[in-house]
Amino acid sequence: MKNPHLDLLKKYDVAIPRYTSYPTVPFWELDTLSAADWEASVRRTFHEENGRLSIYIHLPFCEQLCTFCACNKRITKNHSVEGPYIDSLLAEWRRYLRLFDRTPVLGEIHLGGGTPSFFAAEQLERLISGICRDAVVRDDREFSIEVHPNYTKEEQLRVLGRLGFNRISIGVQDFDPVVQFAINRIQSVEQTARVVEWSRQWGLDSVNIDLVYGLPHQTTDSIGHSIDQIEKLKPQRIAYYSYAHVPWKSKGQRRYTEQDLPAAADKMNMYLLGRRRLVDLGYAPIGMDHFARADDALAVAFHEGKMHRNFMGYTTTQNKLIAALGCSAISDSWTAFAQNEKTVEDYQQGIAEDRWPLVNGHKLNAEDLVIRQKILSLMCQGQTELHSGEFEPGHEAFIREKWAAMQADGLLDFDGERCRVTDTGQIFIRNISAVLDARLWRKGKADQLFSKAI
Repeated sequence: MKNPHLDLLKKYDVAIPRYTSYPTVPFWELDTLSAADWEASVRRTFHEENGRLSIYIHLPFCEQLCTFCACNKRITKNHSVEGPYIDSLLAEWRRYLRLFDRTPVLGEIHLGGGTPSFFAAEQLERLISGICRDAVVRDDREFSIEVHPNYTKEEQLRVLGRLGFNRISIGVQDFDPVVQFAINRIQSVEQTARVVEWSRQWGLDSVNIDLVYGLPHQTTDSIGHSIDQIEKLKPQRIAYYSYAHVPWKSKGQRRYTEQDLPAAADKMNMYLLGRRRLVDLGYAPIGMDHFARADDALAVAFHEGKMHRNFMGYTTTQNKLIAALGCSAISDSWTAFAQNEKTVEDYQQGIAEDRWPLVNGHKLNAEDLVIRQKILSLMCQGQTELHSGEFEPGHEAFIREKWAAMQADGLLDFDGERCRVTDTGQIFIRNISAVLDARLWRKGKADQLFSKAI
């Protein structure tokens, strides 16, 4: 029997944003955001949120290059970089504290990378203690860390557990040795299992496993084998990401060619196989790319319509203010975005000069704020509304035309006002959201800016 998803793939597998933010980074206008504007927006949102905020900390160092990774990272085995970098992070946090008129209330800290577990336990303790001593930590906090199993020690997790961390995200990608060799990430099931065991022993009870489909030399068999191994670990959440092939951005991906990657139809079959297997194992599809057990807090938030999404991914917290520390980190005041310098040296130089080390940013206008909320509703609740007069007449006509076509393809239900994404449409949620993107609509295409939808 012919797979109906393959016909949809031919139509919708185009270069398109992931909508971690709106507007997306390539459309940001730094000249709209001065340092004074940024400070004013942070103060305003901090006040409106009664001091509640989240913190993202970018720890960019890795001992080895994983060639599939498009994140901002610095490859080094020189651990003397740890201390000075932590000093800069704490100095940047102090800059934020000077803006606040009350003690901040922390509901979320996320350590991302790079490889956060590159840092020694005592450095991680110095960082987190240095931040939390000047804040009130919520009882229902989500403190999380991303780790590479090969570079994670039990002492790090013991310290983090004592400091209140309760979530961990473990990168696996694929357990097939051929795939692992291609992406330069050789890791065993046994070491991954040890990290899961340590995490639960020391209080990081919510375990997420990252899987990636569409990697070089990957097959449906290797996907199935990886899920078989992960089933034994019983994680609470699984992130099942589409590999983003962007060699113009991430030079490490030039280790292999497009001929080594699965064809689009094969990649779709990998996703469908993985999705079916995960659902059969009791994981509910949550938003885009994520699966969670029914009793997991994220699944509960999703079903109650309370799930949120920010630069750290899907979360149960609703904080509108994110203070992002570290090189390339992106802060969010809801009405503005501010990105730090991308190299470690430029970032640390800016901090040393007691200034915001900004390299990019954007002040959202009224249109941006409307679209941001609608895309967020699609990504988190699978639905949104369209009212006459909210968009330019030409763009509104475009939205109605495209959503009508998507409805005919079974991706959504649209009655002229309410748009609800179907199960099939969840696969193409980025395409559905892109229809609302006024900046993309004006540009006309997204080639060479974004990865493919599937």
